[in-house]
Amino acid sequence: MIRLPFFKPRETPIAALYGDIVAASRAPDAFLHFGVTDDFEGRFERLVIVATLVLRRLRALGGEAESLAQLLVDRLFDDLDDGLRRAGVSDLAVGKRVKKLAQGFYGRAEAYTAALEAGEGALREVLARNLLSGRVVPADVHPGLLAEIGAWQRRLDGADLAALLAGTTLSGD
Repeated sequence: MIRLPFFKPRETPIAALYGDIVAASRAPDAFLHFGVTDDFEGRFERLVIVATLVLRRLRALGGEAESLAQLLVDRLFDDLDDGLRRAGVSDLAVGKRVKKLAQGFYGRAEAYTAALEAGEGALREVLARNLLSGRVVPADVHPGLLAEIGAWQRRLDGADLAALLAGTTLSGD
Protein backbone atom coordinates (compact mmCIF):
# COMPACT_ATOMS: atom_id res chain seq x y z
CA MET A 1 0.00 0.00 0.00
CA ILE A 2 1.32 3.42 -0.90
CA ARG A 3 1.25 5.93 1.93
CA LEU A 4 1.13 9.57 1.00
CA PRO A 5 2.47 11.94 3.67
CA PHE A 6 -0.50 14.29 3.48
CA PHE A 7 -3.06 11.49 4.08
CA LYS A 8 -2.22 10.55 7.63
CA PRO A 9 -4.83 8.91 9.83
CA ARG A 10 -6.23 11.31 12.37
CA GLU A 11 -4.82 10.43 15.77
CA THR A 12 -6.17 12.30 18.74
CA PRO A 13 -5.59 11.94 22.46
CA ILE A 14 -8.95 10.21 22.76
CA ALA A 15 -8.58 7.72 19.87
CA ALA A 16 -7.94 4.69 22.10
CA LEU A 17 -10.66 5.75 24.55
CA TYR A 18 -13.17 6.12 21.73
CA GLY A 19 -12.18 2.69 20.43
CA ASP A 20 -12.77 1.27 23.91
CA ILE A 21 -16.24 2.85 24.01
CA VAL A 22 -17.18 1.46 20.61
CA ALA A 23 -15.89 -2.01 21.48
CA ALA A 24 -17.80 -2.05 24.78
CA SER A 25 -21.00 -0.83 23.14
CA ARG A 26 -20.80 -3.62 20.57
CA ALA A 27 -20.24 -6.44 23.06
CA PRO A 28 -22.22 -9.39 21.67
CA ASP A 29 -23.89 -10.44 24.95
CA ALA A 30 -26.18 -7.40 24.87
CA PHE A 31 -27.53 -8.40 21.48
CA LEU A 32 -27.48 -12.15 21.99
CA HIS A 33 -28.71 -12.44 25.58
CA PHE A 34 -29.85 -9.12 27.09
CA GLY A 35 -32.62 -8.21 24.62
CA VAL A 36 -30.97 -5.30 22.81
CA THR A 37 -31.89 -5.24 19.12
CA ASP A 38 -28.95 -5.58 16.73
CA ASP A 39 -29.92 -2.69 14.49
CA PHE A 40 -29.01 0.98 14.21
CA GLU A 41 -31.22 1.99 17.13
CA GLY A 42 -29.92 -0.72 19.45
CA ARG A 43 -26.29 0.03 18.60
CA PHE A 44 -26.87 3.77 19.00
CA GLU A 45 -28.51 3.27 22.41
CA ARG A 46 -25.57 1.13 23.56
CA LEU A 47 -23.13 3.77 22.33
CA VAL A 48 -25.04 6.44 24.27
CA ILE A 49 -25.02 4.58 27.59
CA VAL A 50 -21.32 3.73 27.39
CA ALA A 51 -20.36 7.23 26.25
CA THR A 52 -22.48 8.71 29.04
CA LEU A 53 -20.63 6.68 31.66
CA VAL A 54 -17.26 7.76 30.25
CA LEU A 55 -18.26 11.42 29.96
CA ARG A 56 -19.43 11.38 33.60
CA ARG A 57 -16.02 10.06 34.63
CA LEU A 58 -14.13 12.62 32.54
CA ARG A 59 -16.15 15.45 34.07
CA ALA A 60 -15.55 14.06 37.57
CA LEU A 61 -11.80 14.04 36.95
CA GLY A 62 -11.93 17.74 36.02
CA GLY A 63 -9.14 19.80 34.49
CA GLU A 64 -7.73 18.42 31.25
CA ALA A 65 -10.20 15.52 31.33
CA GLU A 66 -13.11 17.93 30.95
CA SER A 67 -11.68 19.41 27.75
CA LEU A 68 -11.06 15.89 26.46
CA ALA A 69 -14.75 15.16 27.05
CA GLN A 70 -15.61 17.64 24.31
CA LEU A 71 -13.08 16.02 21.96
CA LEU A 72 -14.75 12.69 22.68
CA VAL A 73 -18.21 14.02 21.83
CA ASP A 74 -16.82 15.60 18.65
CA ARG A 75 -15.24 12.28 17.64
CA LEU A 76 -18.46 10.40 18.32
CA PHE A 77 -20.47 12.71 16.05
CA ASP A 78 -17.77 12.72 13.36
CA ASP A 79 -18.03 8.94 13.38
CA LEU A 80 -21.83 9.01 13.16
CA ASP A 81 -21.60 11.50 10.29
CA ASP A 82 -19.11 9.26 8.49
CA GLY A 83 -21.29 6.19 9.09
CA LEU A 84 -24.33 7.89 7.60
CA ARG A 85 -22.36 8.92 4.53
CA ARG A 86 -21.00 5.40 4.08
CA ALA A 87 -24.56 4.07 4.38
CA GLY A 88 -25.51 6.20 1.39
CA VAL A 89 -27.32 9.05 3.10
CA SER A 90 -27.13 12.08 0.83
CA ASP A 91 -24.91 15.00 1.76
CA LEU A 92 -27.96 17.23 2.10
CA ALA A 93 -29.66 14.84 4.52
CA VAL A 94 -26.62 14.02 6.69
CA GLY A 95 -26.71 17.32 8.60
CA LYS A 96 -30.37 16.88 9.49
CA ARG A 97 -29.84 13.27 10.56
CA VAL A 98 -26.82 14.17 12.70
CA LYS A 99 -28.79 16.99 14.33
CA LYS A 100 -31.57 14.53 15.19
CA LEU A 101 -29.01 12.04 16.54
CA ALA A 102 -27.44 14.80 18.65
CA GLN A 103 -30.80 15.66 20.17
CA GLY A 104 -31.38 11.99 20.93
CA PHE A 105 -27.89 11.58 22.34
CA TYR A 106 -28.11 14.53 24.72
CA GLY A 107 -31.65 13.68 25.83
CA ARG A 108 -30.74 10.09 26.56
CA ALA A 109 -27.45 11.03 28.21
CA GLU A 110 -29.39 13.31 30.54
CA ALA A 111 -31.90 10.54 31.29
CA TYR A 112 -29.17 7.96 31.91
CA THR A 113 -27.23 10.36 34.13
CA ALA A 114 -30.30 11.10 36.24
CA ALA A 115 -31.14 7.39 36.46
CA LEU A 116 -27.60 6.43 37.47
CA GLU A 117 -27.77 8.95 40.29
CA ALA A 118 -31.28 7.87 41.36
CA GLY A 119 -30.55 4.14 41.66
CA GLU A 120 -31.36 0.78 40.15
CA GLY A 121 -35.13 1.28 39.86
CA ALA A 122 -34.72 4.45 37.84
CA LEU A 123 -32.00 2.83 35.74
CA ARG A 124 -34.28 -0.12 34.98
CA GLU A 125 -37.00 2.30 33.84
CA VAL A 126 -34.76 4.29 31.49
CA LEU A 127 -33.15 1.12 30.09
CA ALA A 128 -36.55 -0.44 29.43
CA ARG A 129 -37.78 2.72 27.73
CA ASN A 130 -34.70 3.60 25.67
CA LEU A 131 -32.28 0.71 25.26
CA LEU A 132 -35.00 -1.92 25.05
CA SER A 133 -37.46 0.29 23.11
CA GLY A 134 -40.27 -0.26 25.60
CA ARG A 135 -40.44 -3.96 24.71
CA VAL A 136 -40.09 -5.00 28.37
CA VAL A 137 -41.27 -3.62 31.67
CA PRO A 138 -38.55 -2.30 34.01
CA ALA A 139 -38.74 -5.40 36.24
CA ASP A 140 -37.83 -7.56 33.22
CA VAL A 141 -34.60 -5.74 32.32
CA HIS A 142 -32.05 -8.52 32.02
CA PRO A 143 -29.84 -8.72 35.14
CA GLY A 144 -26.80 -9.24 32.90
CA LEU A 145 -27.37 -5.82 31.40
CA LEU A 146 -27.44 -4.20 34.83
CA ALA A 147 -24.33 -6.16 35.86
CA GLU A 148 -22.51 -5.03 32.72
CA ILE A 149 -23.31 -1.37 33.38
CA GLY A 150 -22.28 -1.79 37.02
CA ALA A 151 -18.96 -3.33 35.98
CA TRP A 152 -18.27 -0.46 33.57
CA GLN A 153 -19.15 2.03 36.31
CA ARG A 154 -16.76 0.41 38.80
CA ARG A 155 -13.92 0.27 36.25
CA LEU A 156 -14.45 3.89 35.32
CA ASP A 157 -14.68 5.03 38.94
CA GLY A 158 -11.27 3.46 39.59
CA ALA A 159 -9.62 4.85 36.47
CA ASP A 160 -7.43 7.91 36.22
CA LEU A 161 -7.06 9.92 33.01
CA ALA A 162 -4.02 7.96 31.81
CA ALA A 163 -5.89 4.67 32.18
CA LEU A 164 -8.89 6.02 30.30
CA LEU A 165 -6.75 7.33 27.46
CA ALA A 166 -4.98 3.96 27.20
CA GLY A 167 -8.30 2.50 25.99
CA THR A 168 -8.52 -0.58 28.18
CA THR A 169 -10.72 0.59 31.05
CA LEU A 170 -14.08 -0.69 29.83
CA SER A 171 -12.85 -4.03 28.58
CA GLY A 172 -11.04 -4.73 31.81
CA ASP A 173 -7.78 -5.62 30.03
